[in-house]
Amino acid sequence: MTPNEAIQQAKQGKLRPLYVVAGEERLLRDQVVAALREASLAGGVAAFNEDKFTAGEGDVENVIAAARTVPMMAQRRFVLVRGAERWDAGEGRESDASPFDRLAEYAAAAVDSTCMVIVSSKLDGRRKFGQLARKQGWIVVCDPLDARALPDWIAGRFAAKGHDVDRDVSELLAALAGPQLSSVDDAIERLSLYVGPGAPVDEAAVGACVARVRTSDTWDLVDAVGARDLGRALRTLADAYDPRERGLPLLGALAWSIRQLARYQAAVLGGASPDEAARRAGVFQPYRARDLGQKARAVQPREVERWMLVLADTDVALKSSRRAADAILEEMLTRLCRGEGATRSARSAS
Repeated sequence: MTPNEAIQQAKQGKLRPLYVVAGEERLLRDQVVAALREASLAGGVAAFNEDKFTAGEGDVENVIAAARTVPMMAQRRFVLVRGAERWDAGEGRESDASPFDRLAEYAAAAVDSTCMVIVSSKLDGRRKFGQLARKQGWIVVCDPLDARALPDWIAGRFAAKGHDVDRDVSELLAALAGPQLSSVDDAIERLSLYVGPGAPVDEAAVGACVARVRTSDTWDLVDAVGARDLGRALRTLADAYDPRERGLPLLGALAWSIRQLARYQAAVLGGASPDEAARRAGVFQPYRARDLGQKARAVQPREVERWMLVLADTDVALKSSRRAADAILEEMLTRLCRGEGATRSARSAS
């Protein structure tokens, strides 16, 4: 099941006796565990009805014993085991009865008055326990969000806090703070406090609170690259570059701008009107839609596609190369300002 499905079950009080919360996205795991814990201990005294364990630091028999304990002055107990991947890494590997085998036996007759939650960054699907979890539907998959799903997740988090946010702003924040949800959620919290209760979140707030990157700078870079004006592009980079951030927020904002161009052009080629094309690109304000249309008409779609490839190469270089970040960004602008043939020749030479 998804994290949202597990959280909804918790809110409705329809708890299963056993959950496996597995995946590499820690924020989602923590949200699910918090919802299950709150629902399990509602109306009871947590001190009497909650046990927490860390795999590898205690015997699995103690976990099972805690799960089979009768609740005290409450309807349900809550038993949490964190770091279950440690059992795969060591404990029980050479034994016929591993901790996961014992948990599989418990799962066959799980106690309804206990909600046991097993948390793991990954789960071995070859084990009987992993197979049962998937077959019977009590595994909650907390994998990292796809880049395409992150803006919707951001919009949902803002909505839950009472803020409106346009699609393009959600995409900008995803580009600047993603892909780890913990970083994105921290940015959302700061923005919520910055704009105040019920206020919309816009580009200006993102620029003031999340990264020192102005969207006007990124569009200036787009204009300079479109005009093949390398000198102007390098001057804009010098003004916008912050060495403390290694240029990653600037690159994210630039990619966001170019994706808007690409979506606008694709919509127009598909027969959409300029206004509709702007909406599909995530731009709803009339003055910004007109400006996007002018920029999109000034460059060929094929060239925009090439820009996106160059930006992808730059992202890899910034995250993996030991070269100075400003040198990598300068090389990016040089490649962007070249003609298509020159870029092909450079790639062939490398």
